[in-house]
Amino acid sequence: MKKLLYHIIYVSARLLSMLPFRVLYALSDFIYIIVYYIIGYRRKIVYKNLNASFPEKNPDEIKGIGRGFYHFFCDYMVETLKLMTISDKKLLDHIEFRNLDQVEEYFRRGQNGAGILGHYCNWEWLSAAGVAFTESKDAVVGLIYHPLRNEAFDRLMRDIRQSKGGVCVPKKDILRYLLRYRTEGRNSLFGYISDQTPKYENIHLWLPFLNQDTPVFTGAERIMKKMNDAVFYVDMQRPERGKYICTFKLITDKPQDCGEWEITKRFFAMLEDSIRRQPEFYLWSHNRWKRSFEKYEEKRHAR
Repeated sequence: MKKLLYHIIYVSARLLSMLPFRVLYALSDFIYIIVYYIIGYRRKIVYKNLNASFPEKNPDEIKGIGRGFYHFFCDYMVETLKLMTISDKKLLDHIEFRNLDQVEEYFRRGQNGAGILGHYCNWEWLSAAGVAFTESKDAVVGLIYHPLRNEAFDRLMRDIRQSKGGVCVPKKDILRYLLRYRTEGRNSLFGYISDQTPKYENIHLWLPFLNQDTPVFTGAERIMKKMNDAVFYVDMQRPERGKYICTFKLITDKPQDCGEWEITKRFFAMLEDSIRRQPEFYLWSHNRWKRSFEKYEEKRHAR
């Protein structure tokens, strides 16, 4: 039954992905009406996050950002499906990768790369970064992910993300994979989506982020230091619908020399700059600030 369900979902998604962009974006506009006006998907969370993040903005500005987010979120869904069938050449007409030559330079020096990013713009399209390499076509390009609870949709997302030659690795297994690639002498560039919300027992650091005390994951930094990777912040922009610019900005090529949590702090500062530039393209529907510092202190003292 599970195999049949997945087959139905996969075939349906693939057929949709074959539609031209103009049709997919028309579909996105229709989905927006349903998601925003009829279902009201997570509207309370979205506007709670926006009001807390931008106290200087008036209600009309907040509403404008919120609607812009929902329009983008629906675009994100159809754009992600498009990965299943779009050609490499066509994809590169829609996303421009900048500074990948710097990543390849580190490959030549024998140092692997790590891209640290947030849920900003279409992060799914970053799984296709490997198609833009000029010299390192055999490099392993991948994304670390948290498996979904629904097995069928988890498999679908893995298949979509790997459709352009990328590798999806569950976060609990990433160190093992990186060590294996190093042993095999293979260059690698993995993306770490590092703005999720850790459980209380896994919180090691709080940072001011978008005007709020925010618990952050620090595991990515620990792995980057252990592997001595060249660390890049992956900055994305969306100059127009269906067009992205993805710039790899070097944070450090000597992570082991960085102070404790320095990489994590720099990442969140850079991510906030990106969000403030074009706030509608952040994933505001995620309940990112559901943990409070007060509750954290209570639990810490109760141990």
